[in-house]
Amino acid sequence: MASDNDNYILQMKHIDMFFPGVKALKDVSFNLKKGEIHSLMGENGAGKSTLVKVLTGVYQKTNGQISFDGNIIEPKTPLESQQMGISTVYQEVNLCANLSVAENIYIGREPRGALGNIDWKTMSKNASVLLKENLGLDIDVNKTLGFYPVAMQQMIAIARAIDTKCKILILDEPTSSLSDKETERLFDIMRSLKAKGISIIFISHFLEQIYTICDRITILRDGTYVGEYEIRNLERIDLISKMMGKEIKENDIESNLDKSRPHENVFLETRNMTVPGKVKNLDLKIREGEVIGLAGLLGSGRTEIAETLFGVLQKSSGSINIDGTDIRVKCPMDMMNQKIAFCPEDRKVQGIIGDLSVRENIILAMQAKDGMFRHMPRSRQNELADYYIDLLRIKVSDREQLVSNLSGGNQQKVIIARWLATQPSLLILDEPTRGIDVGTKSEIENLAVTLAKEKGMSVIFISGELAEEVRTCSRVLVIRDHEKVAELSEDEISTAHIMQAIAGDYHGHA
Repeated sequence: MASDNDNYILQMKHIDMFFPGVKALKDVSFNLKKGEIHSLMGENGAGKSTLVKVLTGVYQKTNGQISFDGNIIEPKTPLESQQMGISTVYQEVNLCANLSVAENIYIGREPRGALGNIDWKTMSKNASVLLKENLGLDIDVNKTLGFYPVAMQQMIAIARAIDTKCKILILDEPTSSLSDKETERLFDIMRSLKAKGISIIFISHFLEQIYTICDRITILRDGTYVGEYEIRNLERIDLISKMMGKEIKENDIESNLDKSRPHENVFLETRNMTVPGKVKNLDLKIREGEVIGLAGLLGSGRTEIAETLFGVLQKSSGSINIDGTDIRVKCPMDMMNQKIAFCPEDRKVQGIIGDLSVRENIILAMQAKDGMFRHMPRSRQNELADYYIDLLRIKVSDREQLVSNLSGGNQQKVIIARWLATQPSLLILDEPTRGIDVGTKSEIENLAVTLAKEKGMSVIFISGELAEEVRTCSRVLVIRDHEKVAELSEDEISTAHIMQAIAGDYHGHA
């Protein structure tokens, strides 16, 4: 009688992956059956990509065991992993746009003639047959890959993986740039590959797609293994709870700050604002003097909305209206001139400049706005720095202290001070409390509400901590799969309702 292990093409057991000072994976397991489509789920930073990189030889695991097709393996490079039968198609197609479709499929494996030269005719014929018989594609394989749209390029990448005789195909966010029709075509191909016995690991943020195409789910959270589930036995709300590490508790009483009361005036309004693959048909009104929350899983599109409103991303359609006037946005400076400020999620990479002083970091945005030829007098710099150090209670030895020597919470306050110095009408705070102490978190939450109530400022508050959204925001937009799926206000705002809306189970005001 066959053992349970005979049903598995892949078993990863007790996988640890340590980087200097960081445990990226801690005792993670993953089991993939032969001929199944298996979703690897988790918020951004959960460890999905790290686990895939361990499997494909990009990283060498610290501890644990990988069993593939009945053998213990230790892949040292992606090529070695591919030669074993494990192929990956990434969100960003990693093929050569300037080479032909046929060359991309057979690069490094070109058919050769008697004299060792490349047999171009055979290569083109084989590529055409491969695409037609396996994917139903009838295209000119002698045209460059870049001639075809991204959806077609992904199909070609999958064809290459099939032709390398892969037993496991890893699809990493393959649908993020695809239309609904292109996604359905991809799913048809996945079902066909599954029928041929190929096992597929499907990584996606799109819950609807997970429940449409997958057989089982493995959930990771903060680099640890949460569990393995049959898709038919896992309710969406339970999936959300497990990913976020929070239980639905309908009757929880959550403490609220004395929230802001929005004015009648609408400062900013978007209609059908769209950025392909990032923001979908967003209608949004932001009134003066209100704190509005953007809630959703990490990767749901919250940050992309913020980046579009600040001009980092460019919309392809729809409109942005400020103070009653439609505006064209080409870059962040356009939005700074419209009195919009943005404190980004990653303060280490996008926020602080560690080699500069607290003073220099605080005046940075104002100086950029004024231009390099209108240098701010040192006395004015000192005045601004001292004012915001005092206002935000930034703990420094003096204004000339290097910002890199401050605690995380005080670094975050410096970034907020930088943007407050520009006197914004709209302040966008993206994960402003991540990685800082409880006391400072409370100060920043209170600051957001105070700015709205006392200064009439509009504030967008983005946080993965749902309790923060509940305490701080007078209105919460729930984002799932890059689009707004619910809008909660007043008594509707609770962690339970937000989680239900993320799962698609909330039927209140949308």
